[in-house]
Amino acid sequence: MKIVKLETFCTNAGQRNYLFVELTTDTGLRGIGEATLEWQEKAVELLLNEWVASRIIGKDPFDIEAVVGDMVRDQYQGGSTVMTAISATEIAMWDIIGKSTGEPVYRLIGGRAKPELLAYANGWYGGCEQPQDFAQRAREVAALGYCAMKFDPFTTAWKFLSPEQERHALAVIDAVAKAVGPEIGLMIELHGRLAAGDAIRFIRKLDCYNIHWCEEPVAPENLDLLKEVKASTSLPISAGERLYTIADFARLAALRACDVVQMDVAHCGGISAAKKVAALAATQDMAVSPHCSIGPVALAAALHFGWSTPNMLMLESFAEFDVDWRNDMVSGWNPLRNGRFSLPDKPGLGIELDAATLAAHPYKPLAFPSLWDTTWRDEFTGTLKLASNR
Repeated sequence: MKIVKLETFCTNAGQRNYLFVELTTDTGLRGIGEATLEWQEKAVELLLNEWVASRIIGKDPFDIEAVVGDMVRDQYQGGSTVMTAISATEIAMWDIIGKSTGEPVYRLIGGRAKPELLAYANGWYGGCEQPQDFAQRAREVAALGYCAMKFDPFTTAWKFLSPEQERHALAVIDAVAKAVGPEIGLMIELHGRLAAGDAIRFIRKLDCYNIHWCEEPVAPENLDLLKEVKASTSLPISAGERLYTIADFARLAALRACDVVQMDVAHCGGISAAKKVAALAATQDMAVSPHCSIGPVALAAALHFGWSTPNMLMLESFAEFDVDWRNDMVSGWNPLRNGRFSLPDKPGLGIELDAATLAAHPYKPLAFPSLWDTTWRDEFTGTLKLASNR
């Protein structure tokens, strides 16, 4: 069996453009992957259609280690753009392998390792400005069955928190915590905003809440500062969504610079790479929880990874707070029920792209807002009414 064609599909989903890739074999099997990358979809699409296609056409999709390993070697410059193109292709290869063998991907990469896979909510706080806005929305999220939720309370903070910014962020966290009660876990998203000193000072003020983790408190590339924050605070720290190579994650694990490793399956090299990162993390008693803020194909890949990985915690989900045509992109697929993910039972990833839905929502330039623009939360997909997603 050989890969004979690579195609890409770029479609809009509100504040994001989702980029999907489809590989076709000479036996007629098709595998899909996702290469969504904020602001960079067109660059990734060009890489897929020129550079990746030139290296994958004619290859056996079962030869993942050789094909993907050679691409990682040959890309030379590194970075998120090329690694996203490689990751999407790797995911599509696993989809073909699963379809060829008649097995869901998770059964081919370790089998079922967990009795259940919980989801935590993200993307739910679009349009929220005041603490009471967050509190009301958080109650609605909890009513959907989630036992944990993540949010960024900082608006546009950068490096150093002013007294006003700090008071506002603390008020938002307090309002959410009181609204949902002590049984619901909170993940505080910092988006790499703060200098180490301010991150340490702020996190120390959260000890009284049920905080599952504080995410990416400092610049993602500075693992030494991340380790300093972890060593200076008592709450769990998570990081890793903006690391892209096995070497980066090996250093993260060796430093034990966080408690929860958040590789993104759609950016770190794909499913096989994510499994290797999980193994590195396990040697240091670190848990994993993949970053998963983009479209349904990336979610499917993370889902198969999650079910098959022993040190997996919860899986991030934007699915109920995305555009109302999200599920239609993949023929109505929705694995989420009452804050829990169902176990996949179809071969491969278990989903197919719906070309008509993708074509009905064309690409929009610069759809993703800057996190340091005062309008970013207004444009967040969570502005959709929760009731419409029940």
